[in-house]
Amino acid sequence: MENDEKGKIGLFQMVMLGLSSLIGSGWLFGSMEASKVAGPAAIISWIIGGIVIGSIAYDYVEIGTMFPEAGGMSRYAQYSHGSLLGFIAAWANWVSLITIIPIEAVAAVQYMSAWPWPWAKWAHSFFSNGSISGIGLGIVFAFIIVFTLINYWSVRILTRFTSLISIFKIGTPALTIVMLSISGFFPSNYGHSMHTFMPYGSAPIFAATTVAGIIFSFDAFQTVINMGSEIKRPEKNIGRAVLLSLLISGIIYVVLQSTYITSMEPSMISEHGWGGLNFNSPFADLAIMLGLNWLSILLYMDAFVSPFGTGVSFVASAARALYAMESNHHIPHFIGQMNFKYGIPRAAMVVDAVLGMLMVSVFKSWATLAAVISTSTLIAYLTGPVTAVSLRKMAPDFRRPVKLKHLSWMAPCSFVLASLAVYWAMWPTTIEVIIVILLGLPFYFFYEWRVRFVSVRQTLSCSVWMIVYLIFISIISWIGSAQFNGLGIIHYPFDFLVVIIFSTVFYYWGVGSRKKTEDFENAKKLNATVKMSH
Repeated sequence: MENDEKGKIGLFQMVMLGLSSLIGSGWLFGSMEASKVAGPAAIISWIIGGIVIGSIAYDYVEIGTMFPEAGGMSRYAQYSHGSLLGFIAAWANWVSLITIIPIEAVAAVQYMSAWPWPWAKWAHSFFSNGSISGIGLGIVFAFIIVFTLINYWSVRILTRFTSLISIFKIGTPALTIVMLSISGFFPSNYGHSMHTFMPYGSAPIFAATTVAGIIFSFDAFQTVINMGSEIKRPEKNIGRAVLLSLLISGIIYVVLQSTYITSMEPSMISEHGWGGLNFNSPFADLAIMLGLNWLSILLYMDAFVSPFGTGVSFVASAARALYAMESNHHIPHFIGQMNFKYGIPRAAMVVDAVLGMLMVSVFKSWATLAAVISTSTLIAYLTGPVTAVSLRKMAPDFRRPVKLKHLSWMAPCSFVLASLAVYWAMWPTTIEVIIVILLGLPFYFFYEWRVRFVSVRQTLSCSVWMIVYLIFISIISWIGSAQFNGLGIIHYPFDFLVVIIFSTVFYYWGVGSRKKTEDFENAKKLNATVKMSH
């Protein structure tokens, strides 16, 4: 047993890796973006975002311990519903992962563009009119290459590197909270009435969870689940690491949002309104305004280090997701080849880096990239609750190191919450992301046709619910309330009601569509290797 555990990652390192992924560029920009959308009520948006992601993570802890494998998040749906649903979930998840690599680079470059020193004037041209300039794009590409190269050699380098960075990443936001609160504390910024607390109404509180990158900021819990086979005692440590990293980062994010709101001069808010406050480097600019120049220097450094840690750890996650798709025979074979000396799929990393550069060339600002990531991740996550409950019905005798007590009601709840959060992404982001996800289907059908087209009808019948669901959510986003950029045919809050009712129907349809395919047999073999603790 000892030999098995040698070289594996322990709980502390897992929590650090989780935090290192969770505390990336979200903390640098999320507070400002959320306040612009929802005013002081943005503080509620962080709590809602945490609840949405926490409820989804809950379902995945049971499945993650049943199938401890690298890149597992990309495979679970396949075990319960066959290869087509597995492919849709894996593709959506992978789209979000390859977008995380450039968003972290964009964050670093955007903070660089605001460097206040005379010698750094050359960096000011990196960012103009709310998006990355041509020169800035070149620097973003350079960052993506560096992130990839650090991962190119070893997982061991990765864990040492991230444990060190995590301490800096947690320390800097904590210091920022303390120093900004001491130097400028204006609780009156929260407003004196419901109207001043929610200057733009209640709908933007929900919109901010997706469009201000709040869901994106919590998304990284999957780093822990994706490392399944590399964790010591996964039956205990996966759940603990997910819970601890989400809880710690959640507290940090809520307190940071409050600090951002209360350290602003009230005269600035009355002059510009929350929606008019535009900083290239929000917390560093606030530090300069409050005369904390040393803190602004630390923040400019952190704007390098935080995205760096996250970008580096997500290169590993994205490569594992692509490797998992190749092992399902849905993309070219060379992409998934493992480098056995270092235990990493190198070709997958290079492909991810190139596609990451392509993504950032299309979506050029932090906020749009954050909305793309949130929406594609949520679509991938929708399969989690359906798979967890389907496997309970299909395979009651499978080994479950963690058997969740409340899965029967938590699963439909998390499915509905994820559906609402996809709707909150607002038209046209919803349809843009869904189109990117559907673009993967030709790959699927091409490789299925080459390998075994016989089973396609069977896997189609297991996945129709998801395809109809994506059409439904696109239509509701288009005709939904004006607060979410829709045509206003269905008014707020009745649009929420429609999403809740229909997504509940889709959840039960999804569970009813489960089927034992050859992938289920593979799941059985993998599950048989799970060690149960007594």
